[in-house]
Amino acid sequence: MLSSLSSLMVLPSWSGAIVLTSYFGYLAIAGSILPGKLVPGAVLSDGTRLHYRCNGLLSLLLLITLLGIGVGMNMMLPTVIADLGVQLFSTTLLFSLLVSLMLYAIGCRSGDKSSSLKSHVTGNIVHDWWYGVQLNPDFLGVDLKFFFVRAGMMGWILINLSILAKSVKDGKLSLSMILYQTYSMLYVLDYFWYEEFMTSTWDIIAERLGFMLVFGDLGWWLLENKVDLTKAAALANTLVFRGSNGQKHVFKKDPKAHIWGKPPKVIGGKLLASGYWGIARHCNYLGDLLLALSFSLPCGASSVVPYFYPIYLLILLIWRERRDEARCRQKYKEIWVEYCRLVPWRILPYVY
Repeated sequence: MLSSLSSLMVLPSWSGAIVLTSYFGYLAIAGSILPGKLVPGAVLSDGTRLHYRCNGLLSLLLLITLLGIGVGMNMMLPTVIADLGVQLFSTTLLFSLLVSLMLYAIGCRSGDKSSSLKSHVTGNIVHDWWYGVQLNPDFLGVDLKFFFVRAGMMGWILINLSILAKSVKDGKLSLSMILYQTYSMLYVLDYFWYEEFMTSTWDIIAERLGFMLVFGDLGWWLLENKVDLTKAAALANTLVFRGSNGQKHVFKKDPKAHIWGKPPKVIGGKLLASGYWGIARHCNYLGDLLLALSFSLPCGASSVVPYFYPIYLLILLIWRERRDEARCRQKYKEIWVEYCRLVPWRILPYVY
């Protein structure tokens, strides 16, 4: 959707606002009324825990069905997202700015003492706006953090399908596009099949909701370069990212569950040091980086632009890993020191 960096000058539009508002409205309604497994979240510092209705897969399939009917009845164009392009991107950016400012203002005035809504104000406005001041803010009963994560994953597929329709319309459909579309769809379907794993990730249990997460979840965009699929890296992403998150989620539910066919090795009764978590302390980040790189490498070295996303993600994840390390060192103390001794690598074994 983004042909060049100069395209960012395109301003938000009412058409983009209507598309975005309609999309969020559907997600809010579908997430509230469709059946789904009710998954308990992590226990918070005050002993409470949120519960998440994991009906993302059903919401996605219903949305695609409804959009397909709309296209078949000539109520909408299948290329609407691709046609709006950067207008929709800039509208999403403006929305993220406004929402994060509202979250900051509301959070600063909050007198709630619960772990979910307690205000964490440092006095640095930029810092607090960027990271957020509340852990789990909600709107009309909708947990906003979980909502925006879901919106980002589904939005990725909607963008892809619209670009696919445009490729067919323009007679530019290629094997590379088919492979990319297939893998992306399988990746997102896999995500929603195991959506409950998301409830035990760093984003949900530790990050407060500010501009960094809001825009990070919603700011999907594509480059107008040839898209190919580096299948080895893409497969490795699935195995490493999904496997590591799955092992962590299973361990939190049942600390005695076998990992790779063996009893888990646990440090201090709290930290898993088996499976992927015995290879690197944040090996789930490696999977994400491999996927990002697999979509950029086929573009060659003629331009740095296709590498914006993997570079951005590398910086983000190293930054997050450092903050997570500091948090865990403070929380687990000598147990964390022992874990670091046993598992010395942070993300990539023998490198970092």
